[in-house]
Amino acid sequence: MTTRKPVIGVTPCSRVDDYLESVKRAGGEPVVLSNDDDPSAVLDRVDGILLTGGLDVDPALYHETPHPTTETAPDRDRFEIPLSREAVKRDIPLFAICRGVQVLNVAEGGTLVQDIPSATATNLQHSIKEPKHQIAHDVSITPGTRLASALDPGPMTRPTCSVNSRHHQAVEKVAPSFVVSATSPDGVVEAIEKPDAAFCVGVQWHPENFWKTGEFAELFKTFVAAAGRRHMR
Repeated sequence: MTTRKPVIGVTPCSRVDDYLESVKRAGGEPVVLSNDDDPSAVLDRVDGILLTGGLDVDPALYHETPHPTTETAPDRDRFEIPLSREAVKRDIPLFAICRGVQVLNVAEGGTLVQDIPSATATNLQHSIKEPKHQIAHDVSITPGTRLASALDPGPMTRPTCSVNSRHHQAVEKVAPSFVVSATSPDGVVEAIEKPDAAFCVGVQWHPENFWKTGEFAELFKTFVAAAGRRHMR
């Protein structure tokens, strides 16, 4: 008998191919969702959710007025905020990337830095658009977190990894029940996670762009494995 691969619902975005390839190589079966889907119905038929990158989350959702640089995607917000909220509530494995980590944080009650260059004293480049796998800076990973174990299961004290970066916003106030699991040298939050979840991790960089070289393959494999365990229940 052939065992079905874990089905991973992937939110639609302009550069979806790398996300799909990363999920496939990790052993999952990716399905691109639609912003017109019903979030609850989606979660009835998938084993995990991958929130992808894109434009900014509407600041009204965290009770702020927009910064002049903010570009929103209302159709995505209407779908992804309730999708994220319900996935966390059901403890469905969720991996959030770039815009995705911002969606996750806002959905669970956190806020965002709307424009890093004007809000933070930093010399780091947080937005290098091309080439997409260009290393921008290192991040420090919090020991003992799910992110740390997914990136390197060996014993570590204060692990770091090199990441690409294409964002001008970031997590500010972390959502209740979430913790920071990575920061950049200038203090910008680079990852958050929900410690008591089956798998609920969000990163600010783009690990999907490295599917050819495999730097973040274990992170995707850990996510898909969690979705597989849910499927087998």
